[in-house]
Amino acid sequence: MKAFAALYGELDASTSTARKVEAMRRYFERTPAADAAWAAYFLAGGKPRRVVSTMVLRRTACDLAGVADWLFEACYQAVGDLAETIAHVLPAGSGNDEAGLAEWVEQRVLPLRGEAPERQAEALRAMWTVLDGRGRFLLVKLIGGGFRVGVSKLLVQRALAEVAGLDAQRVAQRMMGYTDAHEAPTAARFAALIAPVTWQAAAECGQPYPFFLAHAIDAPLADFDVRLGPCSDWLVEWKYDGIRAQAVKRAGRVWLWSRGEELVSEAFPDAIAPLAALPDGTVLDGELLVWHEGATQPAPFAQLQKRLNRKVRGTKLLSEAPVCFVAFDLLEDDGTDLRAWPQHERRVRLEMRLRCTTVRLSSRVEAADWTAYAALHERSRSRGVEGFMLKHRLSAYGAGRTKAEGSWWKWKVEPMSADGVLVYAQAGHGRRASVYTDYTFAVWNRAPASAEEAQAVIEAIARGEPSNGLGLQLVPFAKAYSGLTDDEFKWVDRVIRATTLEKFGPVRSVKPTLVFELGFEGIGASPRHKSGIAVRFPRMRRIRDDKPLHEADTLDALRALFDNDPPSPPTQR
Repeated sequence: MKAFAALYGELDASTSTARKVEAMRRYFERTPAADAAWAAYFLAGGKPRRVVSTMVLRRTACDLAGVADWLFEACYQAVGDLAETIAHVLPAGSGNDEAGLAEWVEQRVLPLRGEAPERQAEALRAMWTVLDGRGRFLLVKLIGGGFRVGVSKLLVQRALAEVAGLDAQRVAQRMMGYTDAHEAPTAARFAALIAPVTWQAAAECGQPYPFFLAHAIDAPLADFDVRLGPCSDWLVEWKYDGIRAQAVKRAGRVWLWSRGEELVSEAFPDAIAPLAALPDGTVLDGELLVWHEGATQPAPFAQLQKRLNRKVRGTKLLSEAPVCFVAFDLLEDDGTDLRAWPQHERRVRLEMRLRCTTVRLSSRVEAADWTAYAALHERSRSRGVEGFMLKHRLSAYGAGRTKAEGSWWKWKVEPMSADGVLVYAQAGHGRRASVYTDYTFAVWNRAPASAEEAQAVIEAIARGEPSNGLGLQLVPFAKAYSGLTDDEFKWVDRVIRATTLEKFGPVRSVKPTLVFELGFEGIGASPRHKSGIAVRFPRMRRIRDDKPLHEADTLDALRALFDNDPPSPPTQR
């Protein structure tokens, strides 16, 4: 644990990529494989479930430190990080524990899951007593499921590649699925990452390939010919709004892996069935979508959400939200790795491979020039898609978001937008712990008859009086914490402090004074929200200081964005 805490501190203190890789290389070379296995897991993004609740962590820390809960809360609000707050308030520990990371995780931390709060508190006190401040900070991060440090999986792979004397891409492929929460990291699994492994050994499991990711095209249409060249150089496909996945068929079995490297085969048995007919040695890249039989386009993402994180998937759910795998690339065929093949050749091979199967194939789109593509692009939402994927005909299938081996671009439609009124605020975390950056926005339940009617509601809110008796209300519908610059956040923070009405723990209610334009990727009905509406990936696009409060949007305006019955798309190849 000491060695990993020291590595964490070194990584957190450095902004140099080379120094971070060097620090990890030294750690992996000197550390027992069992400890290195867990370190690689955490550094690469593995997140075990929370084993102790925040309430137990806070209460135990207050008891051990002899501080009142209100004082702890004040410290937490100033620091902005629970683990750092606990590490600061606890009395000094001995720091003399020499147990390794694997022992800590497997024998001390994970067994706490499901234990009674009293037993958890007792164990926490014992663990904190033998750790120094840095070790306590790290321990709370691991226990609370909030471990993060400034390294990417790519840097972890580079460090392991240097340790093993291997190509980083080979290590990247071996790491696929390494952070899947269903299989704990072990010394044997770590050894497999850095030791020579035959292709046959890898093929015996359902190991996928590293995903190739696209860049967002940021050029205006007028610059496409200069930026991209003629459209004939590109394969253009619809960009579906689903879950990116790889389907692996080897050894008579099918594995489905999400882009987050989670094995999701059991969650989507209806998608597995058509893939089972593929020959062994086939790996497809594609998208998981809800697609009803006979429909000409996929269902909205909200229907796919019904299938996520479900322990029980009954026949009713499978019928209401049937999921299929839509293939758009062929990475392995007949056991041969095709990733170095040009994109257009992989596409031809993919079409041939799926010809005698029921596996869906992504639709290609063809047009005379970029202007004609733009006309089709404008109608993306009516077709139930997010826009286009542009793939260069000669592009190889790379790893991660890189242009070194190929060019993929995502040409997405403009996000939906609405103008909302800021009504609640909460401070951020980390470097933004002292600034209010997390906001809740509301819209009118109906359009105000006049600016005076809207102002009457705002004054009632400021006096702490209920506004529902006036017939006009502001109804919260979205939370957002990104999209503004640091200077804009500081300006809004000053407005929030000057207009605060009440405090509810870390949350402040404010007098409505500011209108923001919010962007979001999708919208739909939601009985779980007071507004009856849920938006997907909301973020702030700009402060609407040009717009008075009574001109903010309404619930009816949001409902009008629902696309419940989009027209069928034209016939495509």
